Formats: sequence, structure tokens, C-alpha cells
Amino acid sequence: MLKADERLDYLLAEDLRIIQSPSVFSFSLDAVLLANFSYVPFQRGKIVDLCSGNGIIPLLLSVRTKAEITGVEIQERLVDMAERSIHYNQLNHKIKMVLGDVKEIKGLLDHSKYDVVTCNPPYFTTTPGNKKNMNEHYAIARHELLCTLEDVVKAASFVLKQGGKASFVHRPGRLMDLLSLMRKYRLEPKRLRFVYPKEGKEAHTILVEGIKDGKPDLKVLSPLYVYNEKNEYTKEVHEILYGKEQ
Repeated sequence: MLKADERLDYLLAEDLRIIQSPSVFSFSLDAVLLANFSYVPFQRGKIVDLCSGNGIIPLLLSVRTKAEITGVEIQERLVDMAERSIHYNQLNHKIKMVLGDVKEIKGLLDHSKYDVVTCNPPYFTTTPGNKKNMNEHYAIARHELLCTLEDVVKAASFVLKQGGKASFVHRPGRLMDLLSLMRKYRLEPKRLRFVYPKEGKEAHTILVEGIKDGKPDLKVLSPLYVYNEKNEYTKEVHEILYGKEQ
């Protein structure tokens, strides 16, 4: 089942396993926070995760919903890893992966048929001064080499039903870009949360949710701190990662 330097990691709060590789792809805390932040219908519906990587967000969402979940990923190796994780966790009935480019979303998924979209897009633009990761898999995942922020927002709007919800995770420096693009493509920003490494530090992550054709009314949620003064996970982050104590 495992290839080359792959490993089988635990998703403790969800009691699932996921295939990862230090040389190909390993998920970050951002993906876990996005999955936790995102609304999902409990009983029925259709969910899409764009830029899905090794399927981490579909796996995390699968324990919170009975809806069908589709992950879209452009890298064949990552789709293969995701599909093997899905099979290992016996979730083939709930999650499927689609190999494809979000810029070609019209040929991959139906228009206005989905209730929820999540996306952890590449964060970094590809301006000449940027120092890209030399590993091709990580470079594609982290830098706007194959898709831009506008590409993913446009794709999210295409697949969402009117009233559907789209959630994104990104860097604070791109906040205005993200909000502007969401409005451009009819995804009215409704919830915003800043994530800080710890109290007294600058925010390093943003979580944003929009509603397709929603009315303007942005709520800024309470801040999320990752570490406390002892450099241990805060109670909220610990529960997200490991589950609530019984």
C-alpha cells in the first residue's frame, strides 16, 4: 500500500489514517483549521474541496457529514495518495477524487450543483523575487505556478449553488485580494477569523467564508491562538487536533 518514503499518519481527533510523504506532500495545520472552520451539511448535500492535495480536508470533513465529498487535485501522485487513504479508511462510498485543473473546472464538475466549497490554495505569487521550493510537488502546492487565487475563487463560484458557502484559508497579506475576488465572483464574505501563533504576535493565517449571492454583512470572529505562553497548543487547537477529552 505504501510507496517509497510514504508513511501512514494518524488523524487522532477523527480516528482516521492518511498517507503522507516528506518528499511529496504533508498537510499543514492550515488544512486542519480550514476543515474545522468550514460549515458542512450534516445529512445530505455535495461538497467540493479544491486544490485537495493528499485528500486531508475531505478526510477531516467526512466524520462531520453524510454528504458526498469530491476532491479536485492537479497532481497525479497526490490523487493516488488520496485515493489509497480513502480506500484504507473505507470511505469510497463518501469521498471521490478528481484529477484535474481548477482552471478547467467547467469540464470537471457541474455548474451550480454544490452546497459547500473548501480550498487551501497556493499562497505565494510567482514574482521574480520569490524563492520557490525546489521540490516540484511542494512548489506547485505552495506557489501560484499552475493556478492563481483568482482561478480558485472563480472555480468555487462556478460550482456553488446560490446560497452555497465557500471557505478559504490564506495569509493575511492577501486578505484584500481574497475579499475583492470573492465579491467579484459573487461570494459575499460573511465570516472572517484571524489565526495568531500566540498572543502578542501578528496574525499569520486568515480563515474566510463567503455565501454565493449573500447580502453584505461580514462578521469578524474571535481570534484563534495556536500556542499559549508555555508554547503548548491552546485548548481550542488541542481539541481540534486531538479531540475533546471524554
